[in-house]
Amino acid sequence: MTSFHPPRLLRNAHLQSILASTRLRKLRIGPRARLLQQASREVLVECADGTRLVGEYAEAQGESKGLVILIHGWEGSSQSTYMLSAGSALYQAGYSVFRLNQRDHGPSHHLNRELFNSTRLSDVLGAIEWIQAEFPHETNYLAGFSLGGNFSLRVAANIEDRKISLDQVVAVCPVLNPVNTMEALDSGWWVYEKYFVRKWKRSLKTKLKHFPELGYEKDLLTLRSLREMNHFFVPRFTQFKDAPTYLLAYAIIGDALSNLQAPCHIIAAEDDPICGAEDLPNLAKHSNLTVESTAFGGHCGYVSNFKLDSWVDQRLLELFNPT
Repeated sequence: MTSFHPPRLLRNAHLQSILASTRLRKLRIGPRARLLQQASREVLVECADGTRLVGEYAEAQGESKGLVILIHGWEGSSQSTYMLSAGSALYQAGYSVFRLNQRDHGPSHHLNRELFNSTRLSDVLGAIEWIQAEFPHETNYLAGFSLGGNFSLRVAANIEDRKISLDQVVAVCPVLNPVNTMEALDSGWWVYEKYFVRKWKRSLKTKLKHFPELGYEKDLLTLRSLREMNHFFVPRFTQFKDAPTYLLAYAIIGDALSNLQAPCHIIAAEDDPICGAEDLPNLAKHSNLTVESTAFGGHCGYVSNFKLDSWVDQRLLELFNPT
């Protein structure tokens, strides 16, 4: 097992968090990411309940080592730098890779009238069931980043009555307790909240172009923070009465992971400024759950050197192919 020990000058949590998604890093992974994208084709995912999602599938050249489904974080997409980086590393190592866009992420805003929210686990369960039926493989893996990691772990705890096979699940810096994550965004470094407010508003505006009857255009102009946006959208566009109730509904602390049906591995950084590691002791103890806690890494950073290589990419390869 490799451990994460970045050079001293790369140990700052904010630097790690930001570097991982910079244009410089996208340029660094450019050549191998282009290979992945050239091999990928866009796929419309049609879930049994009528939900439609979209993703990108790259079939392994030659005999596949297995199918890996990757799930991005909130307001990310199949084109996010970390998705392209991990996907291209796995593809080059001989895996088939499916990069799934969640509802209202990537080019999917027109596919479903109802807005995305983080409790829509049925979307992801239905998508994985469809993907595995459409692209059957002997071995199947799932990996998610940030909110995608949260979804991945909840999937593993809710597949008992589904035609889903998972040999290994990996969650990188998953959202553990959304109440604390939202508080960290609200009271932490302003750059993070501004980033998510801007991206969420852009996504909501795109949604309105396809479904203007949703009617929140004027209200969106007055909302300035994530807290304000949650207080407006949660009671109007989800089944929850208020934001705290909604946030707790997709927390994975307590007994939420007590029914894990597949081996799950969490990679979490102790210095994560968004999904703090303080909630790790509050996870259910389960034989299918292992937690790998690193001193550094920031939020989904894990930039291992000045070449901007990703330690997580290598770690995924080790976890999916331990021999």
